[in-house]
Amino acid sequence: MKIAIGIEYHGAYFQGWQSQPNAAGVQDAIERAIAQVSGVKVRLHAAGRTDAGVHALMQVAHFETAVVRPLSAWVRGTNAHLPAWVRILWAVEVADDFHARFSARARSYQYVLHNHAIAPASQHGRVGWYHRPLAVAAMQQAVSVLLGEHDFSAFRASECQASTPIRTMQRADITQQGRYIIFSFQANAFLQHQIRNMVGALVYVGQGKLSVTAFADLLQNKDRRLSPPTFMPDGLYFTAVDYDASWQLPVCEARWD
Repeated sequence: MKIAIGIEYHGAYFQGWQSQPNAAGVQDAIERAIAQVSGVKVRLHAAGRTDAGVHALMQVAHFETAVVRPLSAWVRGTNAHLPAWVRILWAVEVADDFHARFSARARSYQYVLHNHAIAPASQHGRVGWYHRPLAVAAMQQAVSVLLGEHDFSAFRASECQASTPIRTMQRADITQQGRYIIFSFQANAFLQHQIRNMVGALVYVGQGKLSVTAFADLLQNKDRRLSPPTFMPDGLYFTAVDYDASWQLPVCEARWD
C-alpha cells in the first residue's frame, strides 16, 4: 500500500530535508522512525525539499509498504521514535498513482521576519531578523511584480539543478503584524534558494537600497550576480501543498498567520 503523511519540523536541527551521508536530514530521521514501526526500511518521497535551517508547518511525503498497520500507528508510533522537533501530523492511504511531488499542483512558503533593533531571543532560529526599520509599503509594491509566469534566474542559486528557471507565481504578498513582517508565496514550484533570494532583494527595497523599479529590473535582467545576497534561512517555512481534491487528502496547509 501507499501511505501519505503530513509533517511538521524545526529545520534548525537538520541539514535540510534530503537524506544526508551523515544521516542528518529530516528524511533520515523519519525513515528511521517508520522502520521502527514497520520492521522494514522505507523510502520517503516529499512534495518539496527544504534547505538546512528551513522549517515546515506542512510538508507532505509518501512511502510504500507491504506491512499492514493502523493509520494511527503511522502517526503515534512513528512520533514515539522521533525527536521532539519533528512530528507526523496525519497519515492516509492513497491510490497507487499518487506521488507527493508529482501530484502537487502548487507549493506555498512563508518567510517571517522580526523587524526590531534587538534580535528575538525566544524565537532564535525560528524567525529572520533585520535591525533597522523597513519601508513595508515599498516592499508590498515591489513584491507584486513577481506575480505570474517569469524566468526567475535573478533569484536562482548558482548550484540549482532545475531544468528550467520558469515558474508561475500565484501568490506574492507581504503583511505586517507588529514587529513581524510576513512574506507569503505560492507557485507551481520553486528554484533552489529562490524565496530567500527574493526576500533578500525585498529587504533591500525596504532599506531604500533598491527602488521598486530597480527590483523589477532585477527580475527582467535574469542575472543572479546583480541581485542582493541570499537572506538567512531561519524565518522560512514550508506551509502548504496544493493537491486535487480527488486525492482526498487532509487539509495540506498550516499557515503562520
